Amino acid sequence: MSTDAHREDKAGLEAVASHGEARDQADIIEAIRAEHQMSFMEAVKLYPKAIGWSAFVSIGVIMLAFDPQLIGNLYATPQFKRDYGYPYKDGYNIDAAWQTGLSMGSPVGQVVGAIFAAYPMDYFGRKITFTVCVLLTTGIIFIQFFSRSLPVLLAGELLAGLVLGMFVVIAPAYASEVCPTALRGHLTSYVNLCFVMGQLLANGVTAGTSKRTDHWAYSIPFALQWFWILVILPGMLFIPESPWWYVRKNRLADAEKSLRRLASPSVNIAASLAFIVETDRLEQELEAGSTYMDCFRRVNLRRTEISVGVYCIQVLSGIYLINYGTVFFEEAGLPTDQAFNMSVGFLAVGFVGTLVSWVFMINVGRRVLYVWGLFMLVVIQLVIGILDCIPGRPAGAIWAESALMLVWNFFYDISIGPICFVLLAECSATRVRSKTIATATAAQGCLGIVMTIAIPYMINPAQANLRGKLGFFFGGLAGICFVWAYFRVPETKGRTYEELDLLFDKNVPARRFAGYKLEGALSAGHEGQRKESIATF
Repeated sequence: MSTDAHREDKAGLEAVASHGEARDQADIIEAIRAEHQMSFMEAVKLYPKAIGWSAFVSIGVIMLAFDPQLIGNLYATPQFKRDYGYPYKDGYNIDAAWQTGLSMGSPVGQVVGAIFAAYPMDYFGRKITFTVCVLLTTGIIFIQFFSRSLPVLLAGELLAGLVLGMFVVIAPAYASEVCPTALRGHLTSYVNLCFVMGQLLANGVTAGTSKRTDHWAYSIPFALQWFWILVILPGMLFIPESPWWYVRKNRLADAEKSLRRLASPSVNIAASLAFIVETDRLEQELEAGSTYMDCFRRVNLRRTEISVGVYCIQVLSGIYLINYGTVFFEEAGLPTDQAFNMSVGFLAVGFVGTLVSWVFMINVGRRVLYVWGLFMLVVIQLVIGILDCIPGRPAGAIWAESALMLVWNFFYDISIGPICFVLLAECSATRVRSKTIATATAAQGCLGIVMTIAIPYMINPAQANLRGKLGFFFGGLAGICFVWAYFRVPETKGRTYEELDLLFDKNVPARRFAGYKLEGALSAGHEGQRKESIATF
């Protein structure tokens, strides 16, 4: 009798387990179907809180972009040059070595901060890491504000770069983990818009204070960094933690609570949670790992290469010229007032370009925007170099070079500027996302260090004084990058993280990502049977 009862209990438990698996599978299917069928406007209506919190966390990137842009503009501020520089010809000049040192804070800090950021992000979560970075930034601004010598200012810039460099890892990782597929591209590319806003604000502030004849010409811009701290402080304790982080920590109840805080009541939270759990399970099955070394193992190596490549191309195509925009326009031959105005217009065009990219992102996709936008940057840089070779450099050629830099920035912020952050989030495996983004950020920062050393010497009138001929240098580098991007950058639009895991696992060529069909992907890892076919391309 007891044996029969035992068999009945066992059968009952198996039935319950089978029912639970079937229910989970149904939730996964429903979640993936919803991800594919959800339009952009539907996603906006269903996830307004996720959009708001993602934008809130990205404010840190505005601070990150503001600081190096401010320093670059101060090199062209007369009072700053008088207080920190030395007499040169009819005015004052900041030595190229000090320019290099001060500008080094951002890229050096970006390298160290990015690598370090992945550890607290994985151990303590995105929310706590972000909060600590904000508090540290509050104190570091005091050093910049009260500095009255180059060594003290240098210390402030290095410390600021170390902390601010962590924001560029936190923001895209958080944005990619709190939103559905339909919003993923827009919220991750919003990081680029924050870069532009930070740079634009720095240009606008320095343009307004540059004519002052006291220390407030540069102290006011430093003090305005506290404004963003005041904006962040009231809300930072209420930020929802990433549900993906909770799942990786096996805190499913907390993950469900986080999802409810991010989504509207009409969203099927159980299905969303089941999908996250399934994707995490698949990556464990594929042995994606969770350490820095795992980023370079075969299963993740290609994904790491793409992430590093698309981020480094930003530097190689000439983006670091933005930090020296006012100086570049001034040395190109524009009056100081016009140089400041042109630098503000330069970034305003970039702001519009990023907004335009959101429209193209829905209809065109990531790969086309990135690859062919990069091609346009190559052409424009080479034309700028040719114009600078005109004998006598007439005024028309100077204005044409400046206008083409505006056009260059517009194409940059339509293409490789915002799409880089989308690809960073979409090409990295979820279990090593923070470390992949950190690796890419550190690699970009290393190249940034090289450019930070080289550019002041290349544009300084007392050094190489290349002016617009820099177009040949960056145009050539961007041309090499275009060839790499054509063969290596995939189309990730509309793909769930599980589908991207499978496409990379099958080593699908980049040019065939968009047309590759995965059948039976919903049951990946359950039956072990996956059928796929190549769509007409």
